[in-house]
Amino acid sequence: MTDSSTLRQAQGDASLNAKIVEPTLFDLSSPGRVGVSFPDPDVPRAELPESLLRADLPLPELAEVDVVRHYMRLSQFNYSVDGGFYPLGSCTMKYNPKINEDTCRLPGFTATHPLQPIETVQGNLALMFTLQEWLKEISGFAAVTLQPAAGAHGELTGVLIMRAYHKARRDAKRVKMLIPDAAHGTNPASSAMSGLQVMQIPSDARGNVDLAALRSACDETVVGLMLTNPNTLGLFDEHIEEVVKIVHDCGGLMYGDGANLNALLGILRPADV
Repeated sequence: MTDSSTLRQAQGDASLNAKIVEPTLFDLSSPGRVGVSFPDPDVPRAELPESLLRADLPLPELAEVDVVRHYMRLSQFNYSVDGGFYPLGSCTMKYNPKINEDTCRLPGFTATHPLQPIETVQGNLALMFTLQEWLKEISGFAAVTLQPAAGAHGELTGVLIMRAYHKARRDAKRVKMLIPDAAHGTNPASSAMSGLQVMQIPSDARGNVDLAALRSACDETVVGLMLTNPNTLGLFDEHIEEVVKIVHDCGGLMYGDGANLNALLGILRPADV
């Protein structure tokens, strides 16, 4: 049976309408098809208790090539940085050279274990240290941590650092995080996960942070402001220095969204604002 006829059969079996352009693996499944064959074990089998066994294994049955073609078709529906310019207002998705894929798969990286002797991972540590130094120079900050994996994990780490700062100053009344309405949507979630109250700050008619609303919100309960700059409208705040001053004057801290680094690289260092 050809791939195209399999697709038509699956669409018919599932009563799919014309809007469905790719069936699921379960729709494509055909009884008896095998994707991977395992050799017979050369050690005794360790059988699971009968009480833990399923009467039926609800997995699709497909050949490996069927699965590959399914996900290849799905991938071709996506718009990506490999196919064209990818602007998102606050951050433009950068193109990562494909050699990066080969580099990250070097055995020295993939075979590293977190518990192996420290003297055996000096190369890894040297690379991490160099990256930290570069990020310090690019951002202007005195210290950098590579502990967060990425994205929202970095946000959460930043918010927890802000909380720890106020706690160290015995300023427990600071429980409110200010977040502009044109900031990234993960910012409120990161603040809420940290146990903070979230207060949204509106934009003005030009898409900047509304300074009057910001001044009104700033008091002794403010932890800080999470700023996306350029924001999700693609605008660099015209009053960024005034925004920072208002927040700092009430004792709050500033959080700069990491997604902005591409837009600011070589033009502005966050720590210099």
